[in-house]
Amino acid sequence: MTKIEKLLEVMYKLRDPDNGCPWDIEQDFSSIAPYTIEEAYEVADAIERDDMADLRDELGDLLFQVVFHARMAEEAGHFDFDDVAAAISDKMVRRHPHVFGNEVELAAGVQEGSWERIKEAERTNDGDSSALAGVAKALPALKRAQLLGKRAGRVGFDWRNRKGVRDKIHEELDELEEATGTRDAADMEEEFGDVLFAVVNMARHLDIDPEKALTGANYKFERRFRDMENAITADGKRFRDFNVESLERHWRAAKKRVG
Repeated sequence: MTKIEKLLEVMYKLRDPDNGCPWDIEQDFSSIAPYTIEEAYEVADAIERDDMADLRDELGDLLFQVVFHARMAEEAGHFDFDDVAAAISDKMVRRHPHVFGNEVELAAGVQEGSWERIKEAERTNDGDSSALAGVAKALPALKRAQLLGKRAGRVGFDWRNRKGVRDKIHEELDELEEATGTRDAADMEEEFGDVLFAVVNMARHLDIDPEKALTGANYKFERRFRDMENAITADGKRFRDFNVESLERHWRAAKKRVG
């Protein structure tokens, strides 16, 4: 028995309606989906920390999620794990004609834009010819905004340069300020969303991954804040012992210490 066969057998037994695990048996696609997303993030976190032992374990957890979904689909008569493996193999072969194609395609090598042209043809065959087809609604909002802007830009709906995006950000900030004056919660939320969408488009024009950039900013803030906490505690003080100006001085000192 191969390792993957053993994993499939484990999943089969966990879902066995008579002798399986009650928790695993009662799950469905919707209830498992959040765990699948969580495991993908934990894989990314292990990579960020360069922890190969943890990465091995997290990849196993993510693979288990694939097996779990495939098992539920098999029980419902939709497809099984072999179908999942076959589908992705076929897709990769189809999208890499410069590797798996005929002699002419192999000789031509990598063609600029071929990946997107193939994906576009696939989307059209699926019945949705929109330039925005296939941008998953469950993606993190920053990533989805990035992809929506990229898709729209590919068909010409985009700013000519970064100045246009910068002007749009200022325009949206003005509209947010106007909405703030009305104190209408729904209006403020909508305008704040427009600001974020415009900022994500600036990241796209700068060839920056906004999700990665924000993740880095989060790590940096946490690192500096914890250092500031430690410094204040080491002096026998508490945060409420300081006013905003004093805390700002501690913050600047933490920036110098930890970067």
